Order: sequence, then C-alpha cells, then structure tokens
Amino acid sequence: MPLYRTTIREGLSSEEQRARIDDEVARVHCGVTGAPLDFVNVFFSEVGPDGAEVGSGEIPEGKVALIHNTIRAGRTDEDRAEIVSDLTQSVAKILGCRVDEIAMVTDDFPAHWAMERGVVCPAPGTPEEAEWKKRFG
Repeated sequence: MPLYRTTIREGLSSEEQRARIDDEVARVHCGVTGAPLDFVNVFFSEVGPDGAEVGSGEIPEGKVALIHNTIRAGRTDEDRAEIVSDLTQSVAKILGCRVDEIAMVTDDFPAHWAMERGVVCPAPGTPEEAEWKKRFG
C-alpha cells in the first residue's frame, strides 16, 4: 500500500525504463504524501498490440500506458492532482511519448482496510498518521 499498477503496450518499454518508472512513482508518491519509500508498490503488465491482455488492465484507445493507483482515502484534491500531473509527465518522458498518451486512474480505499508492518494504517492528515510516520519513516 499504496499500489500503482502500470500497464504498457507490449514492446514499448524496456526493463530499464520500467525501473525508472518505478523510481519515479516512489519519488512522486513519497514526495507528495510523506509515505516511507518501502511502502510504495509498483507492478507492471503489458497489453499486446492486438488489444489482448498480456497482464492485467486495459489501456484506453490512443494511449500508450495506463497507471492505476490505489491510495488511502483522505488525500487532498491538490495532492491527488500533483501525483497525477507529476507521474503522467515523468512516465511520458521515460517512454518517449506525449503526456496525453498516458492515462491515469486513482482509486481511494479507507485507510483501515490496509496494514503495514502489522499495524492498521491511519487516515491521512491525522495525529495518528504523524506518529505512524515517526515510527516507520
């Protein structure tokens, strides 16, 4: 938690590019939210040129990649917008495509639905989160 599922059209990314995307996801998410680096999870899959799924996720028509992230509910609209903007720009640069060829979807879930290191996650912006970050950050 958080989880970023990145689906890219088959053959349009190398292992090195996916590693760079992984680094960017962690940098952006942690920079915006203050989450510990090792809490960020990034998964990759591909969709074949005929549209058949190779992994999981469907990329919208005319897009090169889809980033589907799932984060704790309670983030501000500004934080969410910053994550979307920074990641779409970074991924487009890494893949050598236009920003409008990257699709991104953000889903929220209640913080108490997740655990890290055996502790139920607190809601963002709460005093409990500040203590949690001190403990695990």
